[in-house]
Amino acid sequence: MGKLTIGTFSSLIGSMSLDFALRLAEAAINKGHKVDFWVSGNATMLSKKAQRAYRDYSFLEKKVKELIERGVNFTACEACSEARGYHKEDTMEGWKRHNMDWYLASCFDSDRVLHIGGE
Repeated sequence: MGKLTIGTFSSLIGSMSLDFALRLAEAAINKGHKVDFWVSGNATMLSKKAQRAYRDYSFLEKKVKELIERGVNFTACEACSEARGYHKEDTMEGWKRHNMDWYLASCFDSDRVLHIGGE
């Protein structure tokens, strides 16, 4: 099996790119692939701990935790997180925080790379 790197660059509100990217990561892990999942920009909110479900808003914490247990390697852009007030102590267990060099190295080492979002 191969390695897939998914980079998500989500917009502020109403973007379904995170939901889609998580479904894609799950499908890849189900087929036996290794998955690196990078969040940058506003997508870094996915790494914040203590999320809660709210009406019709997308709530992805449970799915992320399941995927972490199954081996998906989640990493948030450290600079993007800090710029949005998400500090290391605010980061959900199982997440890593690195700079863009980590993402570029993961892309270089992957069989396939998908950039999702960035509108």
